[in-house]
Amino acid sequence: MWRSIFIAVGLMAIIVGVECLLIDSASFYSASETRASTFLNPINAPSANIRLWQPEEWFPWAVLSIGLITILYAFTLPRRFRRAAA
Repeated sequence: MWRSIFIAVGLMAIIVGVECLLIDSASFYSASETRASTFLNPINAPSANIRLWQPEEWFPWAVLSIGLITILYAFTLPRRFRRAAA
């Protein structure tokens, strides 16, 4: 079970890293202050509720490497447990 959790976490980190490589910035909307009608009305842009995030240049590579190391660690888990039991 631990192996599948580590593989899932590593895969998610790799996906986030690839997404950060492909985007320049991401806009986050405040859920408590935003209503659905503000998205439908093109006149009123919900700019007061937007938070802009731009990943640093090192961030995607760091997340990709952490994900890869986590997956590699997950594949060595069964060998480690067999050695400890013997």
